[in-house]
Amino acid sequence: MAWFSHASASPCKIPLMWHDYTYWTNLVKIRGSKLMNKLYIGLAGSILGLSFLTAASAAGPKPEDAVRYRQSVYTVIGWHFKPIGAMMKGEIPFDAAAVARHAQYVEMMSKTAIEGFPKGSGPDAVKDTEAKPEIWTNWDQFESKMNDFQEAAIKLTEVAKGGDQGAIKAQLGKTAETCKACHKEFRTDSHSHSH
Repeated sequence: MAWFSHASASPCKIPLMWHDYTYWTNLVKIRGSKLMNKLYIGLAGSILGLSFLTAASAAGPKPEDAVRYRQSVYTVIGWHFKPIGAMMKGEIPFDAAAVARHAQYVEMMSKTAIEGFPKGSGPDAVKDTEAKPEIWTNWDQFESKMNDFQEAAIKLTEVAKGGDQGAIKAQLGKTAETCKACHKEFRTDSHSHSH
């Protein structure tokens, strides 16, 4: 799937344009369940709607919209991360092709997550967020943690393509550790998926 390919681009350095309509509509063309397609159509619609709001306002998206955006991104990440984890634990049968597909989504979302944290979208502006104010006061450190996650997600996709369950399990653990490291410093409650 060519629109997933970022091989020629330097990982973590080229921001994904979350308002690119073609990119998001291609998401729903991937084979999957009707529920997944509805999830992606909803996410694509939300992101497209946010892009119009951003274009209409020089000040950028409303803080509530930024929180909704990042929560949607993390919902999609969780949606794809959990089945890989379940396969690694033996809770569901191992399917190398499914792992590779799920890993691609995790990688793709890892490249969009940071865009959901514009200045002014922290707990001082929005009640329904678990993002700590330290995200914006220690932005370089936060960005570094997000890049760590992105690099781990890229590696997970590469390893998943090989189909080696042991290697996938090891890289999944490393990827999860990057999530935990960021949550420990920058999220108030590490037991939920709200950001």
